[in-house]
Amino acid sequence: MQNPAPFSIHPIPVLRDNYVWVIGIRDDPRVVVVDPGEADPVLDWLGARGARLVAQIVTHHHRDHTAGLARLRAETGAPVLAPAGEYISPCDRAVAAGERIALLDGALLLEAIAVPGHTLGALAWLGPGFVCTGDTLFAAGCGRLFEGTPAAMHASLQRLAALPAELQVLCGHEYTLANLAFAGVVEPHNPALPAAVARARQRLDAGVPSLPTTIAEERAVNPFLRTGHAEVRVAAEARAGRTLPDEAAVFATLRAWKDTFTPPSE
Repeated sequence: MQNPAPFSIHPIPVLRDNYVWVIGIRDDPRVVVVDPGEADPVLDWLGARGARLVAQIVTHHHRDHTAGLARLRAETGAPVLAPAGEYISPCDRAVAAGERIALLDGALLLEAIAVPGHTLGALAWLGPGFVCTGDTLFAAGCGRLFEGTPAAMHASLQRLAALPAELQVLCGHEYTLANLAFAGVVEPHNPALPAAVARARQRLDAGVPSLPTTIAEERAVNPFLRTGHAEVRVAAEARAGRTLPDEAAVFATLRAWKDTFTPPSE
């Protein structure tokens, strides 16, 4: 899915560590938002730029990704496009995996990709040059398994990892440094990690998000995408205390380990 339109992508920080992603075309006041967990920051952003919200896209049903939907719809008229496999209200169009939607007079084309694991009906949204992954794929990490199985989440992550390397990853939370700390414990000899940590620190110290990352960067540093690499497998088997039969079992061990992991203090 390629499009020559000059897209603009902006993260709006909301709540404690969420991002609402704003997607538009340069020099066009119309924009789309992804996962508005809060309305006021989005309305402030729109007002400061004279922008007009024309659609709201949702990745999954959790409140920190949906709490702003109703107010934004009421104040802007922007319809809500949400996963068909989840209960989300308000919802003007329920979108099933594999469907493609056209927004901004056809300039913005999005394809819905099934990514069950964090929630059962979660969708990622593939666009021209980017993919919105919600809480499935994070920078150097992945979401917790609130509803799906480890095997389902592993398959979802492999589906995302197979996307074009240059795609920007627009995920739902600023967890990058904590995730990189875990990656360093799992795979301490990964030569790509020091640069990734330095880049994230530099951006955060400058007061800007560490995101977006790219599919290529995630393949290089994200242990949840690297379950076939020897050092990752060895670390997972040491944690499990047994030989693991396949990559899905490696992933399950990593995810359970991450659930109890505390990053070292600065």
